[in-house]
Amino acid sequence: MNYLFTSESVTEGHPDKVADCISDAVLDTILNQDSEARVACETMITGLDSKKLKVIISGEITTSAKVDYDNVVNKTLKDIGYLEDYDLSTLIKPQSKHIAQGVDSSDSHVQGAGDQGLMFGFACNETPQLMPLPIVLSHELAKQLTKVRKDNTIKGLCPDGKSQVTINYDSDSNPVKVEKVVIATQHLDMIESGQFKSEDSEHAFIRENVIKYVILPTLSKYENISYEGITDSAIVNGTGRFVEGGPVADVGLTGRKIIVDTYGGYAKHGGGAFSGKDPSKVDRSAAYMTRYIAKNIVASNIAKCCEVQLAYSIGVAEPMSVNVNTFGTSKISDSELIERVKKGFDLTPKGIIDTLDLKNPIYRRLAAYGHLGREGSTWEKTDRINLFQ
Repeated sequence: MNYLFTSESVTEGHPDKVADCISDAVLDTILNQDSEARVACETMITGLDSKKLKVIISGEITTSAKVDYDNVVNKTLKDIGYLEDYDLSTLIKPQSKHIAQGVDSSDSHVQGAGDQGLMFGFACNETPQLMPLPIVLSHELAKQLTKVRKDNTIKGLCPDGKSQVTINYDSDSNPVKVEKVVIATQHLDMIESGQFKSEDSEHAFIRENVIKYVILPTLSKYENISYEGITDSAIVNGTGRFVEGGPVADVGLTGRKIIVDTYGGYAKHGGGAFSGKDPSKVDRSAAYMTRYIAKNIVASNIAKCCEVQLAYSIGVAEPMSVNVNTFGTSKISDSELIERVKKGFDLTPKGIIDTLDLKNPIYRRLAAYGHLGREGSTWEKTDRINLFQ
């Protein structure tokens, strides 16, 4: 029996993503000066009024780096497209010494995990990226929406936006059709400016151009999936208007888009956010590692899909558990895959950081449009497939 599955993404101008972008920009600024820094940076952004934003940066940061937080915020907001004035407050304190004594390595202590937790990684053969199709298309639509805003292909768009894609799967779990696309895009008040005389004509302009320049060009890249009828069924700005948006309309917080950041709900999530965290935090680094392992298993053609789980205790180097689930698609047993994973990968925090080269300032570019399935990331390499063949 066929079934439907839906995932969503958001643009970099969505308030929560603005917060993620600022937190990861702070992290990169610090790592560029101090690769051993301990960073847990949280951002809140909201509107004081229609013309001024309020930004609060808080967290636990231990570093020798000198950070101009105002410069980081200013550059990030301008890169995204928010030009409003803002008021900035910072509330920063060092990492707890009791956490540090479990995380820092010494002659007598191997670097342990920065906290307890569980992390999941996933891969499947639905797309060239070995990611689920719904989240891949959602990200592609969100990126295209941002592109046509920034290059002025569609005049009058603003930074805030969202995408959502529903895929029809057949009884063998193969994607066969894009069933529904939903786009929300903030825009200028084109009635007040005199461009249109009614909300209906304004909305018709937005819908027509989003379909023409965002939806159809994105879906046409995927030749093996049908999107018949999408021109008629696509929903663009379902309320009719989206003038008031961004942080002025909705508070943004770091770490509130964890499903967008990963697999769009298609696979499990351990609950920990990524942005603003240095790689000693296994919420981030081990999630990247589980993706690396799962992708290499699927890329080896030993399984069609794979989910990997790791779990850690604070202050302890080795994981509490390692699990692999290929959902009955593997040519060898999951228990055998677990043993190969344990032998073939260093799953300690230090081992993960070294394997994936995570002490570099690489995180700002990942803060929007997903952390996984991104070309150029070390955890997307398929250089360990020999372990599973």
